[in-house]
Amino acid sequence: MDEFDTALGDGKDRNFVTALARGLDILRCFRPNEVTLTNSDFSERTGLPKATISRLTHTLCALDYLVADTRVGTYRLSAGVLQLGFNALNSMDISARAETEMRALRDGPNSYITVALGEPHRLDVIYVATQNSFEGVSLTMRVGSRLSLFRSAIGRAILVGMSDAERERIFEVAAQHGPDLEDEGRANYKAGLSEYTAKGFCSSYGDWRSDVNGIAVPVMGMDGKRVYGLNVGGPSFGVKKKQLETVYAPRLIKAAELIGMRG
Repeated sequence: MDEFDTALGDGKDRNFVTALARGLDILRCFRPNEVTLTNSDFSERTGLPKATISRLTHTLCALDYLVADTRVGTYRLSAGVLQLGFNALNSMDISARAETEMRALRDGPNSYITVALGEPHRLDVIYVATQNSFEGVSLTMRVGSRLSLFRSAIGRAILVGMSDAERERIFEVAAQHGPDLEDEGRANYKAGLSEYTAKGFCSSYGDWRSDVNGIAVPVMGMDGKRVYGLNVGGPSFGVKKKQLETVYAPRLIKAAELIGMRG
């Protein structure tokens, strides 16, 4: 069977990637208190041929999800798997911890305000928690919504909060798409850093969308390394720069501090 044949249950699902499912099956083979497994163990538990298992374990090692001990022919889970799980727990944890502070921001004097918490993924920011405004015609954002890391207030706030090494990795990814995008990212970071140093937040007045105003600050995850962004904003006809910077900015900064302190 081809590695990308699609099959799910008794029917066919053309969007189901069998190779990915098999790789995940390998990782799920480990049971409590088991440290190492062999290709034979994987084959027995998944029902896959040893030749297929060998290709899968080789790939998982290359991606840093397994570590091979070639002397005895065993594999153990690597830090890559632990990081995936930790990031997921971290995201869920910080989302739950942020809910009270986000709701308080949303429930402030402007009913058009929407609040969101996002984390970086390559060149995007993905919302992991939101508190939408009370206005039906207002800006509506959902968990999973994506914004540009370079062209949004929340993205620039995240860049400001990153370590130098992590930020450089982002710019390396941008460079793979072309020097113009890397230059844009570096320029927006410098502008964001300058604004954050002067005001304590990053702003976007029509940068992300021409009809949206917002401000954002970085928030540190519970591991002290993962950086999130917290923003408040809304449609420009109902959410004005002056109110954001004089009324909401102090509240936003305090909320970010409280969320981070609970990490």
